Amino acid sequence: MTEIEQGAWTIRSARADELHLLAAIEMDAFWALHEAGAVACEPTSLPLDVLRQSLAEQQLLVAADSEDQPFGFLAGIRKDGCVHIAEIDVVRRWQKQGVGRRLLEASIAAAKAQGAAGVTLTTDRHVAFNAPFYVSAGFRILAEGERPSVLTQILEDEIAHGADPARRVAMALRF
Repeated sequence: MTEIEQGAWTIRSARADELHLLAAIEMDAFWALHEAGAVACEPTSLPLDVLRQSLAEQQLLVAADSEDQPFGFLAGIRKDGCVHIAEIDVVRRWQKQGVGRRLLEASIAAAKAQGAAGVTLTTDRHVAFNAPFYVSAGFRILAEGERPSVLTQILEDEIAHGADPARRVAMALRF
């Protein structure tokens, strides 16, 4: 992936030596979700093996500031012919500046370049910076009968870990 300049920040591929920084970004972003009512549990972060897989599959992107320090990231992993967005987070002080959208656009472009059939994710149906944001980027909510089994399993795992089943949805953008 080439770097995408955005004025004072850049979207680029993550480096292996940055994996330890991503949990702090995820923890900070968690509180925005908590405040919006999307989560009631304690914050957790992606397992290191998922980040390593995303990095190996060239689907781990970061938003880095003018000093090249990551403040946002998107971790995608290949599942069922698609790239599944396992996590996308931006620290609160950088939110609402188009960072998440640029990360998403870069991930979609990388997925297309790698020959994926599309991009999938699971998210909260109500929070403005979740499902409505993804709809604005071309994703659509998948009805229960349309979901591939891998997305159904992800939703079931999220619910088993405390997510509200009435709020969780699976979404896809097909190419």
